[in-house]
Amino acid sequence: MKRSPVLSLVLVSLLPAVPAVAQDNKTPPMTPEMKAQMEAFQKAGTPGDEHRKLASLDGTYDLTVKSWHSPDAPPSTDTGTATRKMILGGRVQVEEVASQMMGQPFSGQGLRGYDNVTGKHWATWNDSMSTGLMVSEGTCDAAQSCTYTGTYHDPVSKKPVTSRMTSRWTDKNTEVFEMYAPGPDGKEAKMMEITYKKRP
Repeated sequence: MKRSPVLSLVLVSLLPAVPAVAQDNKTPPMTPEMKAQMEAFQKAGTPGDEHRKLASLDGTYDLTVKSWHSPDAPPSTDTGTATRKMILGGRVQVEEVASQMMGQPFSGQGLRGYDNVTGKHWATWNDSMSTGLMVSEGTCDAAQSCTYTGTYHDPVSKKPVTSRMTSRWTDKNTEVFEMYAPGPDGKEAKMMEITYKKRP
């Protein structure tokens, strides 16, 4: 029976904890396959340059949130705050948002990371106006300007909706996030713009 990579890694990690049955018993040596699997898992789980770039964005931000509820109407504007910090040993960044949305208190939580295996940036988002989850994947350049494509389920149609998100830094303390999705006519329309101002 072929052993799965995950099972092999678990077994390898448990080997040092297995007590010797006899005094002359030694821990069995790892096979070349097991060594290769362990090296692959270690490489996949080790934070690198992309994770350090994310960590540089840690801090508290003041937000200006513009929301377009109709392509023909001006956006509503709200304010809020966001905090970003790295978790899981510098592998993932969590963002906590507190704001207003359509006159109601609003809170949200996002996760951002970089997958060493796929070479892609990823993000998740959920908030107090939904019980669903948005999952996105994208790319970022050296200046941390990013483009993501994400999917969520529309509350009215119950169907998945694909949105495009971009972020760019206009100066070292100001980030502009924009979100686009299909409008009533099916064409892409701007739904949201958030300006992040990092506090000193």
